[in-house]
Amino acid sequence: MSANGSPLVEMRNIRLAFGGIHAVENVTITLYPGEVVGLVGHNGAGKSTLIKILSGAYRKDSGEILINGTPATINNPRDAKSYGIETIYQTLALTDNVDAAANMYLGRELLTRWGTLDDAAMEDATRKVMGRLNPHFRRFKDPVKALSGGQRQSIAIARAIHFNARILIMDEPTAALGPAETAQVGQLIRQLKSEGIGIFLISHDIHDVFDLGDRISVMKNGRLVATARTTEVTKDEVLGMIIMGNVPPKLQRPEVRA
Repeated sequence: MSANGSPLVEMRNIRLAFGGIHAVENVTITLYPGEVVGLVGHNGAGKSTLIKILSGAYRKDSGEILINGTPATINNPRDAKSYGIETIYQTLALTDNVDAAANMYLGRELLTRWGTLDDAAMEDATRKVMGRLNPHFRRFKDPVKALSGGQRQSIAIARAIHFNARILIMDEPTAALGPAETAQVGQLIRQLKSEGIGIFLISHDIHDVFDLGDRISVMKNGRLVATARTTEVTKDEVLGMIIMGNVPPKLQRPEVRA
């Protein structure tokens, strides 16, 4: 996490209600370059709704979003992409019967001057970005349905960063993965951090958040309970915030960023 400079993302006093139910109420959260912020809370806590506002899936009722210190207008996913925001959902949104290059360029295919698919150029670009992200990846010709969960995550992440994402939203990236694949995804996330990419990590797995996150934000009933550096809270304290909304006394002060 960068010690200086302005945040990649500031979401200030965000509110959103559905039919009178306050899904997100007065939430403020930040993300810095090269940082992972873990978002945790029970189902219905508001974490996914908050992030869907940033990704353009929902429109906020009030509040302000700043990207690189500048007010941003995000009314739909296309707006979010224009600010370098990409979402990698748990389902990954990959097409199973085609290979890595076809998935990376899905909907943005490269064409030759004759108007045919430029398979060679797409594969070459895919090899370059995967070489940077996951040098051990070799199965470029295989349909993605034949790949492991960790390899599929590699392709989804490569697609995002190849098209200049600087802010990634990762929704349960290790769900249903075994220990080896989970470790592989952890390596991918550390590589992204080293390139200055900021990541919001939504997870029900407290261990993942502590292993990968720099800070952790706990939500309950649509409100932000607290944000803390993972080095200054214990897992039990975080569970207490998730379940009871209890903020440890040491956090009952304005947050000071390292």
